[in-house]
Amino acid sequence: MQHLVDTDQFPLAQITQIMEDAKSFKQKRPPLLLRDKVIVTLFFEKSTRTRSSFEIAGKRLGAAMVLFDPSKSSTGKGETLEDTFTTLCAMEPDAVVVRHSENDTPQMLADMQVTPVINAGAGNYAHPTQALLDYFTMLEHFGGEVQGKTIAIIGDVVSSRVASSGIRLFTRMGMKVVLVAPKQFMPDRDDLPQYTSLDEVLDQVDVVMSLRAQLERHETPHFEDYDAYAKEYCVTKERMGERDILLMHPGPVMRNIDISDEMLDDPRCKVLEQVKNGVYVRMAILKLLLLDS
Repeated sequence: MQHLVDTDQFPLAQITQIMEDAKSFKQKRPPLLLRDKVIVTLFFEKSTRTRSSFEIAGKRLGAAMVLFDPSKSSTGKGETLEDTFTTLCAMEPDAVVVRHSENDTPQMLADMQVTPVINAGAGNYAHPTQALLDYFTMLEHFGGEVQGKTIAIIGDVVSSRVASSGIRLFTRMGMKVVLVAPKQFMPDRDDLPQYTSLDEVLDQVDVVMSLRAQLERHETPHFEDYDAYAKEYCVTKERMGERDILLMHPGPVMRNIDISDEMLDDPRCKVLEQVKNGVYVRMAILKLLLLDS
């Protein structure tokens, strides 16, 4: 039984397979490969893109999708997470897609070895399907080769599970990662170059990944408000100039704080392409875990 808690669980051959399957699915919709499968989505945090993306991915492959809402379940009556999970698994779903605020929840559920577990985002540590769809988007943009490319991850890096999973995957695939943020938004690590100025790095990167500003997560705010943050870290047309830089964001985008309206409409911006690619990559992940493993 194989799970996806983070991408480091996949050998390179499986990551390559996911990329190839996603490319194939994007070119031509596949047959209903999972028409006899049942997949449960178990989201303890709000989600628009990830949850909808998994639902569409599963349905495009023919799977039946069961959407479990913990707020309307027995968890509100004091039932433990483990009991909720084992109760669902007693109904014999073929996989459970889980999102949770705690870093270790997906691994804990996977260790129970009752059904394949797919991490749809946990705490600030891991969001593996986002990392894989971002990698696919970059491969597509750069003609299949990203080794040696440099990506700047900008914003609240320390709070971001997208950044955490992305850093692990992108460096593994031969990319150079630099971090751009105010010091209190930086993770405590010394293995990656760190900058406090966005303007300082734009001439040396191939990709910019902006993250949602999460000022509310910090007890002692560095900025008085979001406007003050945007003056330093918003990706604008003025900052980007005519540089040939791929612009990405996992969403939701805070307009004119993370990225300006003008840049969101710029052809270098691939935010909606990331959303589109997420469906195909998640289709490939479901195929791998439910059919090929």
